[in-house]
Amino acid sequence: MDYQNLANTYETPLYIYDFNDIKSRYLELKNSFSARKSLICYAVKANSNLSLLKFLANLGCGFDCVSFNEVKKALLAGAKNYNIILSGVGKRDDEIEEAIKSNILMINVESKAELLQIEKISQNLNNKTRISIRVNPNIDPKTHPYISTGLKENKFGVSIELAKWMYLYAKKSDFLDPVGIHFHIGSQLLDEQPIIEASKIIADLMKSLKALDIDIKFFDVGGGIGVDYEDEKTINLYNYTQGILSSLNGQDVTIVCEPGRFLVAKSGKLLTKVLYEKENLGKRFVIVDAAMSELLRPSLYQAFHNIKALKPYENLSKCDVVGPICESGDFLGKDINLPNLNSGDLLLIEDSGAYGFSMASNYNSRLKPAAICVLDDKIQLICKKESFEDLIKNEVEFLGNFDEKH
Repeated sequence: MDYQNLANTYETPLYIYDFNDIKSRYLELKNSFSARKSLICYAVKANSNLSLLKFLANLGCGFDCVSFNEVKKALLAGAKNYNIILSGVGKRDDEIEEAIKSNILMINVESKAELLQIEKISQNLNNKTRISIRVNPNIDPKTHPYISTGLKENKFGVSIELAKWMYLYAKKSDFLDPVGIHFHIGSQLLDEQPIIEASKIIADLMKSLKALDIDIKFFDVGGGIGVDYEDEKTINLYNYTQGILSSLNGQDVTIVCEPGRFLVAKSGKLLTKVLYEKENLGKRFVIVDAAMSELLRPSLYQAFHNIKALKPYENLSKCDVVGPICESGDFLGKDINLPNLNSGDLLLIEDSGAYGFSMASNYNSRLKPAAICVLDDKIQLICKKESFEDLIKNEVEFLGNFDEKH
Protein backbone atom coordinates (compact mmCIF):
# COMPACT_ATOMS: atom_id res chain seq x y z
CA MET A 1 0.00 0.00 0.00
CA ASP A 2 1.33 3.43 -0.97
CA TYR A 3 0.97 5.23 2.38
CA GLN A 4 2.71 8.34 1.13
CA ASN A 5 0.14 8.71 -1.64
CA LEU A 6 -2.67 8.19 0.90
CA ALA A 7 -1.18 10.89 3.12
CA ASN A 8 -0.92 13.27 0.16
CA THR A 9 -4.49 12.53 -0.98
CA TYR A 10 -6.39 12.48 2.33
CA GLU A 11 -3.96 14.24 4.72
CA THR A 12 -2.89 12.91 8.08
CA PRO A 13 -4.00 11.79 10.60
CA LEU A 14 -5.93 9.21 8.56
CA TYR A 15 -7.85 6.11 9.61
CA ILE A 16 -7.48 3.09 7.30
CA TYR A 17 -9.74 0.02 7.65
CA ASP A 18 -9.39 -3.38 6.00
CA PHE A 19 -12.97 -4.52 5.30
CA ASN A 20 -11.75 -7.89 3.99
CA ASP A 21 -10.32 -8.62 7.45
CA ILE A 22 -13.61 -7.62 9.09
CA LYS A 23 -15.54 -10.00 6.82
CA SER A 24 -13.14 -12.83 7.61
CA ARG A 25 -13.52 -12.31 11.37
CA TYR A 26 -17.31 -12.06 11.16
CA LEU A 27 -17.55 -15.33 9.22
CA GLU A 28 -15.10 -17.05 11.59
CA LEU A 29 -17.26 -16.18 14.59
CA LYS A 30 -20.57 -16.89 12.85
CA ASN A 31 -19.36 -20.27 11.63
CA SER A 32 -18.13 -21.23 15.09
CA PHE A 33 -21.82 -21.35 16.11
CA SER A 34 -22.86 -23.19 12.95
CA ALA A 35 -24.38 -26.12 14.83
CA ARG A 36 -26.86 -23.86 16.65
CA LYS A 37 -29.18 -20.93 15.99
CA SER A 38 -27.15 -17.76 16.44
CA LEU A 39 -27.22 -14.02 15.85
CA ILE A 40 -24.00 -12.00 15.75
CA CYS A 41 -24.81 -8.44 16.85
CA TYR A 42 -21.92 -6.06 16.21
CA ALA A 43 -21.32 -3.64 19.11
CA VAL A 44 -21.78 -0.35 17.28
CA LYS A 45 -19.91 1.64 19.95
CA ALA A 46 -16.62 0.10 18.78
CA ASN A 47 -16.79 1.91 15.44
CA SER A 48 -20.03 3.39 14.12
CA ASN A 49 -18.98 4.42 10.61
CA LEU A 50 -22.04 4.10 8.36
CA SER A 51 -20.17 2.33 5.54
CA LEU A 52 -18.86 -0.21 8.03
CA LEU A 53 -22.38 -0.79 9.38
CA LYS A 54 -23.75 -1.22 5.86
CA PHE A 55 -20.98 -3.68 5.02
CA LEU A 56 -21.80 -5.77 8.10
CA ALA A 57 -25.56 -5.54 7.52
CA ASN A 58 -25.04 -6.93 4.02
CA LEU A 59 -23.28 -9.91 5.60
CA GLY A 60 -26.39 -10.57 7.71
CA CYS A 61 -24.99 -9.11 10.89
CA GLY A 62 -27.17 -7.72 13.67
CA PHE A 63 -26.35 -4.74 15.87
CA ASP A 64 -25.99 -4.08 19.58
CA CYS A 65 -26.72 -0.40 20.21
CA VAL A 66 -26.30 1.67 23.37
CA SER A 67 -28.14 4.79 22.24
CA PHE A 68 -31.07 5.33 19.93
CA ASN A 69 -28.79 7.31 17.61
CA GLU A 70 -26.84 4.09 17.14
CA VAL A 71 -30.13 2.34 16.33
CA LYS A 72 -30.88 5.04 13.75
CA LYS A 73 -27.44 4.66 12.21
CA ALA A 74 -27.91 0.88 11.95
CA LEU A 75 -31.32 1.31 10.31
CA LEU A 76 -29.94 3.95 7.95
CA ALA A 77 -27.20 1.50 6.97
CA GLY A 78 -29.80 -1.11 6.01
CA ALA A 79 -30.01 -3.25 9.14
CA LYS A 80 -33.20 -5.24 9.71
CA ASN A 81 -35.10 -3.97 12.75
CA TYR A 82 -35.46 -7.53 14.07
CA ASN A 83 -31.64 -7.78 14.16
CA ILE A 84 -31.18 -4.79 16.48
CA ILE A 85 -30.88 -4.76 20.28
CA LEU A 86 -30.94 -1.60 22.41
CA SER A 87 -28.75 -1.85 25.50
CA GLY A 88 -27.29 0.73 27.87
CA VAL A 89 -27.61 1.52 31.54
CA GLY A 90 -29.33 4.91 31.15
CA LYS A 91 -31.95 5.01 28.40
CA ARG A 92 -34.05 8.19 28.16
CA ASP A 93 -37.84 7.99 27.77
CA ASP A 94 -37.68 9.22 24.19
CA GLU A 95 -35.11 6.52 23.31
CA ILE A 96 -37.30 3.82 24.81
CA GLU A 97 -40.35 5.14 22.97
CA GLU A 98 -38.54 5.30 19.62
CA ALA A 99 -37.11 1.80 20.12
CA ILE A 100 -40.60 0.44 20.77
CA LYS A 101 -42.00 2.22 17.71
CA SER A 102 -39.13 0.85 15.59
CA ASN A 103 -40.09 -2.71 16.57
CA ILE A 104 -36.50 -3.79 17.21
CA LEU A 105 -35.71 -7.32 18.38
CA MET A 106 -35.59 -6.43 22.08
CA ILE A 107 -34.59 -3.87 24.70
CA ASN A 108 -32.01 -4.98 27.27
CA VAL A 109 -33.24 -3.90 30.71
CA GLU A 110 -30.66 -2.79 33.28
CA SER A 111 -32.73 -2.10 36.42
CA LYS A 112 -36.11 -2.51 38.10
CA ALA A 113 -36.82 1.18 37.61
CA GLU A 114 -36.11 0.89 33.88
CA LEU A 115 -38.39 -2.16 33.62
CA LEU A 116 -41.28 -0.22 35.15
CA GLN A 117 -40.60 2.75 32.88
CA ILE A 118 -40.56 0.56 29.76
CA GLU A 119 -43.87 -0.95 30.88
CA LYS A 120 -45.38 2.53 31.40
CA ILE A 121 -44.24 3.75 27.97
CA SER A 122 -45.45 0.51 26.35
CA GLN A 123 -48.84 0.94 27.97
CA ASN A 124 -49.08 4.51 26.65
CA LEU A 125 -48.30 3.15 23.18
CA ASN A 126 -50.63 0.15 23.66
CA ASN A 127 -47.73 -2.11 22.74
CA LYS A 128 -46.31 -5.37 24.09
CA THR A 129 -42.55 -4.79 24.10
CA ARG A 130 -39.96 -7.55 23.77
CA ILE A 131 -37.35 -7.29 26.50
CA SER A 132 -34.25 -9.01 27.77
CA ILE A 133 -32.86 -8.52 31.28
CA ARG A 134 -29.15 -7.98 31.84
CA VAL A 135 -28.11 -10.22 34.72
CA ASN A 136 -24.90 -9.58 36.62
CA PRO A 137 -23.27 -12.97 37.35
CA ASN A 138 -20.60 -11.38 39.61
CA ILE A 139 -17.73 -13.07 37.74
CA ASP A 140 -14.24 -11.54 37.63
CA PRO A 141 -13.47 -11.01 33.92
CA LYS A 142 -9.70 -10.59 34.49
CA THR A 143 -9.45 -7.41 32.45
CA HIS A 144 -8.79 -3.69 32.95
CA PRO A 145 -11.06 -2.32 35.73
CA TYR A 146 -12.41 0.41 33.44
CA ILE A 147 -13.84 -2.22 31.06
CA SER A 148 -15.01 -4.75 33.65
CA THR A 149 -18.81 -4.91 33.70
CA GLY A 150 -19.86 -8.16 35.40
CA LEU A 151 -18.93 -7.61 39.06
CA LYS A 152 -21.31 -6.45 41.77
CA GLU A 153 -19.43 -3.14 42.07
CA ASN A 154 -20.03 -2.36 38.38
CA LYS A 155 -23.02 -0.22 37.38
CA PHE A 156 -24.38 -2.73 34.86
CA GLY A 157 -27.14 -5.30 35.19
CA VAL A 158 -29.09 -6.68 38.15
CA SER A 159 -28.51 -9.49 40.64
CA ILE A 160 -29.88 -12.96 40.00
CA GLU A 161 -32.50 -12.60 42.75
CA LEU A 162 -33.75 -9.27 41.39
CA ALA A 163 -33.73 -10.68 37.87
CA LYS A 164 -36.09 -13.48 38.98
CA TRP A 165 -38.52 -10.94 40.38
CA MET A 166 -38.29 -8.83 37.21
CA TYR A 167 -38.96 -11.82 34.93
CA LEU A 168 -41.99 -12.86 36.98
CA TYR A 169 -43.28 -9.29 36.93
CA ALA A 170 -42.76 -9.03 33.15
CA LYS A 171 -44.57 -12.32 32.53
CA LYS A 172 -47.66 -11.04 34.34
CA SER A 173 -47.59 -7.70 32.50
CA ASP A 174 -49.83 -7.08 29.50
CA PHE A 175 -47.17 -4.80 28.02
CA LEU A 176 -43.89 -6.69 28.48
CA ASP A 177 -42.70 -9.81 26.67
CA PRO A 178 -39.58 -11.32 28.31
CA VAL A 179 -37.94 -13.13 25.38
CA GLY A 180 -34.23 -12.83 26.22
CA ILE A 181 -31.64 -13.12 28.96
CA HIS A 182 -28.36 -11.25 28.79
CA PHE A 183 -24.98 -10.94 30.47
CA HIS A 184 -21.74 -9.20 29.58
CA ILE A 185 -18.82 -9.40 32.00
CA GLY A 186 -16.28 -7.10 30.36
CA SER A 187 -14.21 -6.11 27.37
CA GLN A 188 -10.82 -7.27 26.00
CA LEU A 189 -11.22 -10.71 27.59
CA LEU A 190 -8.29 -13.05 26.93
CA ASP A 191 -9.54 -16.11 28.83
CA GLU A 192 -12.74 -17.93 27.87
CA GLN A 193 -13.20 -19.52 31.30
CA PRO A 194 -14.87 -16.50 33.01
CA ILE A 195 -17.33 -16.27 30.09
CA ILE A 196 -18.10 -19.99 30.26
CA GLU A 197 -18.51 -19.80 34.05
CA ALA A 198 -20.90 -16.86 33.68
CA SER A 199 -22.72 -18.71 30.90
CA LYS A 200 -23.36 -21.68 33.22
CA ILE A 201 -24.76 -19.40 35.94
CA ILE A 202 -27.11 -17.61 33.54
CA ALA A 203 -28.13 -20.87 31.82
CA ASP A 204 -29.13 -22.30 35.21
CA LEU A 205 -31.21 -19.19 35.85
CA MET A 206 -32.84 -19.55 32.42
CA LYS A 207 -33.68 -23.18 33.20
CA SER A 208 -35.40 -22.16 36.44
CA LEU A 209 -37.32 -19.46 34.57
CA LYS A 210 -38.57 -21.98 32.02
CA ALA A 211 -39.85 -24.10 34.91
CA LEU A 212 -41.99 -21.06 35.77
CA ASP A 213 -43.31 -21.00 32.17
CA ILE A 214 -41.15 -18.03 31.19
CA ASP A 215 -40.06 -18.98 27.68
CA ILE A 216 -36.66 -17.44 26.96
CA LYS A 217 -35.82 -17.52 23.25
CA PHE A 218 -32.53 -15.55 23.15
CA PHE A 219 -29.45 -16.34 25.25
CA ASP A 220 -27.22 -13.27 24.92
CA VAL A 221 -23.62 -13.87 26.02
CA GLY A 222 -22.51 -10.31 25.36
CA GLY A 223 -19.21 -9.49 23.69
CA GLY A 224 -15.76 -8.81 25.03
CA ILE A 225 -13.63 -11.27 23.03
CA GLY A 226 -10.14 -9.76 23.20
CA VAL A 227 -7.48 -9.26 20.53
CA ASP A 228 -3.69 -9.36 20.63
CA TYR A 229 -2.45 -5.78 20.84
CA GLU A 230 0.92 -6.86 22.27
CA ASP A 231 1.31 -10.58 21.52
CA GLU A 232 -1.35 -11.55 24.08
CA LYS A 233 -2.68 -15.10 24.01
CA THR A 234 -6.29 -14.71 22.91
CA ILE A 235 -9.46 -16.74 23.35
CA ASN A 236 -9.71 -19.97 21.38
CA LEU A 237 -13.01 -19.60 19.49
CA TYR A 238 -13.68 -23.35 19.43
CA ASN A 239 -13.27 -23.62 23.22
CA TYR A 240 -15.34 -20.45 23.65
CA THR A 241 -18.30 -21.62 21.58
CA GLN A 242 -18.19 -25.22 22.83
CA GLY A 243 -18.09 -23.98 26.43
CA ILE A 244 -21.17 -21.82 25.87
CA LEU A 245 -23.00 -24.64 24.07
CA SER A 246 -22.22 -27.13 26.83
CA SER A 247 -23.46 -24.71 29.50
CA LEU A 248 -26.86 -24.66 27.80
CA ASN A 249 -27.20 -28.40 28.23
CA GLY A 250 -29.52 -28.78 25.25
CA GLN A 251 -31.80 -25.79 25.96
CA ASP A 252 -33.29 -24.63 22.64
CA VAL A 253 -32.43 -20.95 22.29
CA THR A 254 -30.84 -18.59 19.79
CA ILE A 255 -27.36 -17.65 21.00
CA VAL A 256 -26.67 -13.94 20.65
CA CYS A 257 -23.08 -12.70 20.66
CA GLU A 258 -22.10 -9.00 20.67
CA PRO A 259 -18.53 -8.61 19.35
CA GLY A 260 -17.11 -5.17 18.70
CA ARG A 261 -13.36 -5.10 19.21
CA PHE A 262 -12.99 -8.68 17.90
CA LEU A 263 -14.45 -7.73 14.52
CA VAL A 264 -12.80 -4.37 13.88
CA ALA A 265 -9.76 -3.67 16.11
CA LYS A 266 -7.16 -5.50 14.01
CA SER A 267 -8.59 -4.08 10.79
CA GLY A 268 -7.69 -0.48 11.59
CA LYS A 269 -4.54 1.59 11.28
CA LEU A 270 -4.01 5.25 12.09
CA LEU A 271 -1.57 6.92 9.70
CA THR A 272 0.25 9.89 11.20
CA LYS A 273 3.09 12.21 10.19
CA VAL A 274 6.13 13.18 12.20
CA LEU A 275 6.28 16.90 12.97
CA TYR A 276 9.48 17.09 14.99
CA GLU A 277 11.86 15.18 17.20
CA LYS A 278 13.05 16.67 20.48
CA GLU A 279 15.14 15.61 23.45
CA ASN A 280 14.81 16.71 27.07
CA LEU A 281 17.74 15.74 29.27
CA GLY A 282 18.24 12.46 27.46
CA LYS A 283 14.52 11.73 27.01
CA ARG A 284 13.55 11.36 23.33
CA PHE A 285 10.15 12.53 22.06
CA VAL A 286 8.67 12.04 18.60
CA ILE A 287 5.92 14.62 18.06
CA VAL A 288 3.30 13.60 15.48
CA ASP A 289 0.14 15.18 14.05
CA ALA A 290 -2.15 12.54 15.61
CA ALA A 291 -3.15 12.93 19.25
CA MET A 292 -5.40 11.71 22.04
CA SER A 293 -8.20 13.47 20.14
CA GLU A 294 -7.88 10.80 17.42
CA LEU A 295 -6.87 7.81 19.56
CA LEU A 296 -7.74 8.11 23.25
CA ARG A 297 -7.05 4.53 24.36
CA PRO A 298 -3.37 5.00 25.32
CA SER A 299 -4.22 8.02 27.50
CA LEU A 300 -7.42 6.54 28.94
CA TYR A 301 -6.38 2.93 29.55
CA GLN A 302 -2.60 3.10 29.12
CA ALA A 303 -3.39 0.79 26.21
CA PHE A 304 -0.61 -0.45 23.94
CA HIS A 305 -0.67 0.00 20.17
CA ASN A 306 2.24 -1.13 18.04
CA ILE A 307 3.76 1.86 16.20
CA LYS A 308 5.73 1.26 13.01
CA ALA A 309 7.92 3.67 11.09
CA LEU A 310 7.56 3.48 7.32
CA LYS A 311 11.31 3.73 6.75
CA PRO A 312 14.27 1.38 7.30
CA TYR A 313 14.77 0.34 10.92
CA GLU A 314 18.29 1.59 11.60
CA ASN A 315 19.77 3.26 14.68
CA LEU A 316 16.84 2.32 16.91
CA SER A 317 16.30 4.02 20.24
CA LYS A 318 13.46 4.32 22.71
CA CYS A 319 11.10 7.29 22.47
CA ASP A 320 7.67 8.51 23.50
CA VAL A 321 5.34 9.17 20.56
CA VAL A 322 3.27 12.19 21.55
CA GLY A 323 0.70 14.51 19.99
CA PRO A 324 0.25 18.30 19.82
CA ILE A 325 -2.50 18.57 22.48
CA CYS A 326 -1.76 20.62 25.60
CA GLU A 327 -2.04 17.72 28.04
CA SER A 328 0.76 15.66 29.61
CA GLY A 329 -1.49 12.64 29.00
CA ASP A 330 -1.41 13.18 25.24
CA PHE A 331 0.70 10.22 24.16
CA LEU A 332 0.23 7.40 21.66
CA GLY A 333 3.06 5.19 22.82
CA LYS A 334 5.79 5.18 25.45
CA ASP A 335 9.27 3.65 25.27
CA ILE A 336 8.79 2.66 21.65
CA ASN A 337 11.86 1.57 19.66
CA LEU A 338 11.95 3.67 16.50
CA PRO A 339 14.68 4.78 14.06
CA ASN A 340 15.81 8.38 13.79
CA LEU A 341 12.93 10.29 12.24
CA ASN A 342 12.64 13.47 10.24
CA SER A 343 9.79 15.90 9.76
CA GLY A 344 7.36 14.41 7.26
CA ASP A 345 8.17 10.75 7.96
CA LEU A 346 5.11 8.52 8.35
CA LEU A 347 4.16 6.23 11.23
CA LEU A 348 1.44 3.58 11.41
CA ILE A 349 -0.40 3.07 14.71
CA GLU A 350 -1.76 -0.45 14.42
CA ASP A 351 -4.87 -2.26 15.72
CA SER A 352 -6.83 0.99 16.05
CA GLY A 353 -10.06 -0.05 14.34
CA ALA A 354 -12.01 -0.27 17.63
CA TYR A 355 -12.57 2.61 20.05
CA GLY A 356 -10.44 4.90 17.93
CA PHE A 357 -12.56 7.07 15.68
CA SER A 358 -15.65 6.40 17.80
CA MET A 359 -13.98 8.05 20.83
CA ALA A 360 -12.44 10.91 18.82
CA SER A 361 -13.10 14.49 19.91
CA ASN A 362 -12.61 18.10 18.89
CA TYR A 363 -10.50 18.91 21.95
CA ASN A 364 -8.19 21.91 21.27
CA SER A 365 -10.59 22.63 18.35
CA ARG A 366 -8.96 19.87 16.35
CA LEU A 367 -10.72 18.53 13.26
CA LYS A 368 -11.68 14.87 13.13
CA PRO A 369 -9.71 13.00 10.47
CA ALA A 370 -10.79 11.32 7.25
CA ALA A 371 -11.32 7.56 7.09
CA ILE A 372 -10.89 5.19 4.17
CA CYS A 373 -11.50 1.48 3.69
CA VAL A 374 -9.74 -1.17 1.65
CA LEU A 375 -12.07 -3.72 0.05
CA ASP A 376 -10.97 -6.20 -2.62
CA ASP A 377 -7.82 -4.09 -3.26
CA LYS A 378 -9.89 -0.96 -3.85
CA ILE A 379 -9.61 2.12 -1.65
CA GLN A 380 -12.76 4.08 -0.83
CA LEU A 381 -13.30 7.22 1.20
CA ILE A 382 -15.87 6.48 3.93
CA CYS A 383 -15.60 9.68 6.00
CA LYS A 384 -14.41 13.11 4.91
CA LYS A 385 -12.03 15.08 7.07
CA GLU A 386 -13.90 17.68 9.09
CA SER A 387 -13.60 21.31 8.02
CA PHE A 388 -13.41 24.37 10.21
CA GLU A 389 -16.94 25.17 9.04
CA ASP A 390 -18.10 21.76 10.34
CA LEU A 391 -16.47 22.56 13.67
CA ILE A 392 -18.31 25.87 14.21
CA LYS A 393 -21.61 25.30 12.41
CA ASN A 394 -23.66 24.82 15.61
CA GLU A 395 -22.22 27.98 17.21
CA VAL A 396 -21.71 30.60 14.53
CA GLU A 397 -25.38 31.67 14.20
CA PHE A 398 -25.36 32.91 17.80
CA LEU A 399 -22.39 35.26 17.43
CA GLY A 400 -24.69 38.20 16.70
CA ASN A 401 -26.11 37.96 20.20
CA PHE A 402 -22.85 39.37 21.51
CA ASP A 403 -22.33 42.31 19.13
CA GLU A 404 -23.14 44.76 21.92
CA LYS A 405 -21.51 44.96 25.31
CA HIS A 406 -23.46 43.38 28.14
